[in-house]
Amino acid sequence: MQQELELDTHQKALKINLDPRWYGTFAEIGAGQEVVRWFFRVGGAAGTVAKSMSAYDMTVSDAIYGGGDRYVSQSRCQAMLDREYGLNLERLKTQRGDTTAFFAFADTVVARSFKGGNECHGWMGLKFQSRPHDEPSQIMVHVRMLDTEASLQQEALGVVGVNLLFGGFFLHHEPELLVESLLDKLTTGRVEIDMIKFEGIEFRSVDNRIMALKLVKLGLSGAAMFAANGEVLQPSEALYKKAILVERGSFRPPTNVNFDMLECAMKKFKADPSMADKEVLPIFELTMRNLLAGGKDVDRRDFLARADLLAACGMTVLISDYFEYYRLAAYLSCRTKQRIGIVMGVPSLIELFDEKYYTDLPGGILESFGRLFKHNLKLFVYPLLDAESGTPITKDTMKVAPELVKLYGYLADRGSFVDLDNYNPDFLSIFSRDLLAKIADGDPTWESCVPDEVADLIKSRRFFGYLPG
Repeated sequence: MQQELELDTHQKALKINLDPRWYGTFAEIGAGQEVVRWFFRVGGAAGTVAKSMSAYDMTVSDAIYGGGDRYVSQSRCQAMLDREYGLNLERLKTQRGDTTAFFAFADTVVARSFKGGNECHGWMGLKFQSRPHDEPSQIMVHVRMLDTEASLQQEALGVVGVNLLFGGFFLHHEPELLVESLLDKLTTGRVEIDMIKFEGIEFRSVDNRIMALKLVKLGLSGAAMFAANGEVLQPSEALYKKAILVERGSFRPPTNVNFDMLECAMKKFKADPSMADKEVLPIFELTMRNLLAGGKDVDRRDFLARADLLAACGMTVLISDYFEYYRLAAYLSCRTKQRIGIVMGVPSLIELFDEKYYTDLPGGILESFGRLFKHNLKLFVYPLLDAESGTPITKDTMKVAPELVKLYGYLADRGSFVDLDNYNPDFLSIFSRDLLAKIADGDPTWESCVPDEVADLIKSRRFFGYLPG
């Protein structure tokens, strides 16, 4: 296995060509036939390539794959895969179906244009049999090309495509190794893969949320998203033209406070006249730093427990590697032109004014706030109950370092902070760490501090050490 992972792109393409098992079609639109070119270049392509095509003209493409609003999209890539895979079975099954595992590879891409300035990305997929007569399996990825020259983007696309084919054919039984291999002979500075989805008989035991997490952990993507039904989302498509309200937390477990924060912020967010008739996507965000929690690896059972609990409440989840809020803001603002709001408690706002987090920025804390509020972003601030006085600490009564008081005042005066004074006071005394202790100790009072869906799931699946009775 290690030897296979060390093969270069030329060796991978040649190994596929010399293996008599797989035979199929390459359909590529938008950046040239960069993937199939590898198989023709290394020799022996007649053993692998049944057909290579590029339906570049939109009318021609529609005639083959059906119409659509967007040509560089998951739906268009899926239509290409389904059409070409089906034709292989229709035309070749009788002749060679007993000895051949058929496949279809497709990509639809927009690389750097002649004028430049466009988003360079694409969809790439592989639909394949792992053995003759088998039901198909499929891998779909979304790729962003980061090179500044079209020729380099095309080169990178070809390498990723060969890696995907090689991984599907030879590493499908170890999907995590397959994910790791996608950037073989490339770097994360050249290509980003921000969505991957496994389907079909070979991947029936794969949880795509784990694979999404893997992308972020490996640095193949800065963030990954999935919907309440567990469906992995491509962030640019999920966030496109939507206003975004995001709340960061540990959600271990998600409590009434978390949902009160979001609900209060949503009311304030929508009350802004500029938000009239705008669609707002609420998101709960988990950072990799939170998931690692001091360890070297993510506790998958713990991660899936949190993901399942948030799903039970109908939440869209974002996993990000952006510990700094200004990096999260930059990521979101690149994917929507609509308003962005971040929901946080007073402790997080106090931490935001800690200069130790900005030593790597030439402009320090001033640069961080410049980046954070660049696109008229607002922070929606939920109060904290003062343990000593029993009174709430709000954005107006919290303390920052003396040298930062004027900076805080400037940001407050310009409306960067929104006070969530519409909170439920009964929830201020709820803290996740206290609930975890109560769950482990068998103290049933924790149940009133979380939504009913969360309590039911914790008990039925025995999350966080819960024991009945």
